[in-house]
Formats: sequence, structure tokens, C-alpha cells
Amino acid sequence: MRSLSALLFAFLSAVAAAIPAQAADGTIAIVAAQNFYGDIARRIGGDRVSVASIMSNPDQDPHLFETTPGVVRQIADARIVILNGANYDPWMEKLIAAAPRPGRTIISAAQLVNAKPGDNPHLWYAPATMPAVAKAIAAALTQADSAHIADYAARLGSTLADLDRIAQRIAQIKAKHAGKPVTATEPVFGPMAAALDLTMRNQNFQLAMMNDTEPSARDVAAFEDDLKNGKVKVLIYNKQVSEKLTERMLAIAAKAKVPVVGVTETQPANVSFQDWMLGELDALDKALTGPNS
Repeated sequence: MRSLSALLFAFLSAVAAAIPAQAADGTIAIVAAQNFYGDIARRIGGDRVSVASIMSNPDQDPHLFETTPGVVRQIADARIVILNGANYDPWMEKLIAAAPRPGRTIISAAQLVNAKPGDNPHLWYAPATMPAVAKAIAAALTQADSAHIADYAARLGSTLADLDRIAQRIAQIKAKHAGKPVTATEPVFGPMAAALDLTMRNQNFQLAMMNDTEPSARDVAAFEDDLKNGKVKVLIYNKQVSEKLTERMLAIAAKAKVPVVGVTETQPANVSFQDWMLGELDALDKALTGPNS
């Protein structure tokens, strides 16, 4: 950890030297489009930042989100703004453009991992995304407040260590279950399933559901056949979205005794990002290890 902290300190020192900028008195205002990015920002910034996360209700369908004047004001005042990108939150880009501020730093997860519109936009489920976002946040804070570079470097180090727990758990599950066929009602968990080297089925169905279009009769029939005839080991579903077709597939899975694992697009309250991910990974591991798997 000492050598890691030294490397991180050197990295942030280079950033500070490149763009010297001192934060104003008080905390640095950060606005995150989603609360999992806000969680990472809060961890790295500590008491030097005030973080507002726009989408933070795990019981709300994120696709039904609507902006408010309060959100516009928060973005207008923000020194650092974090968004997902890849067309997941296009409303955020419009709000940023409508409320410009000199010297603002905009962090796009999609840009950091070279994701583009048309790719799976649930980037936080890809193991490489959050470490990249954490480093970008630390760099932005260093630019805004170089006097506290050592604090940001130390918090970045501990954050990356916690995120590495997710990578270690992924490696364990991959070693046990790589290649097993699974399915999902939406592609929310897709990047994580790919990291686990699982075989994801019914992807046309998932894309239709994500894009709020009707899956074809052929895709619906294939999905039902996979469940009824045990062609998949687990059904993954988005707990935040309630659709009749989703409920139908859950009922079929229950009857066929196919294990079901629920995931969310929003970080649950009072849970850290790494514990959220680890909890879902543990549930998936348990389901894949069960007697029907």
C-alpha cells in the first residue's frame, strides 16, 4: 500500500503541476448523474467536497427520470460533474451545455473506457470503469485543490484497494462458473457477465426491453424455451423495472426451478459501491452453485 500511495501521489502531483488551480474557500461542489459515481467522489473527496447525486432512488425506474429546476441549479454550481455517457444519460449532457461554468471539470465514464452510443451503457458493471473514474475524480480534485493532494492520493489508494476486492471476487467466480449459460430480462448486468465469462443468451430480447420496444414473438418463445427446458442456469432481472413480460418470465423461471438473481441500476441506500457489487456477485455465485446449476 505504501508503494501504491507513492505512485498515486506522484500521479496527482503531475496533474497539479500541469494545471495549477486552487479551490475557493469551502467545499468543492460535485454533481454526479448516478449515485454510484457520487459514492466514489465522496470517498475520494472526504470533507473537502459536497456531493449531490441526481439519480439515487433504487426503487425508481431510471428510464422514467425527469429533470427539475433544482437539478439545473446543482449542475450550474458544480465545479466537477460526473456522468455515465454512452447515451445512458443524454439529459445530463444537455443540462451541462445549458449551464456552462468556466473551469468546470466534466468526467464521462464512457470517454474514460472508450464506450460509445450503441455499446452496452451499463458501464459501472464493467470492472475497469470504476477504477478509471476514481483516478479521474482524484485528478480533478487535485486540479481544484492542490493543497490537499496527499489526502486525495491516500483516499484514492484506499478506494482502489476496495475496488480490487470486486476484481478478486470476479476471478473466483469465473474460475468456478466460466461458460455456464445464463439469461436476463435486460442487459443491465451484461458487462459483469462478460467479465465472468458466462454465456449470455437471449440478447435480442434484452435489447428490446432496454429500448422499450416489444420483443419479437420468436425471441419471446426462445426465452421461454430456455427457462422451461433448463437451458440456462440463472435468470438475472432488473428489480427497478416492472414489466408484464418480465413478470411472466419470472413466473416461468419459478415454475421451472431456475434460480433468479435480481440486480439494480441504482446503488442501494447505505451501501458502498463495492459492497453492492459484491452482494450481487455472491447471490449469483450461490445461484450458479445450486442443485439446478
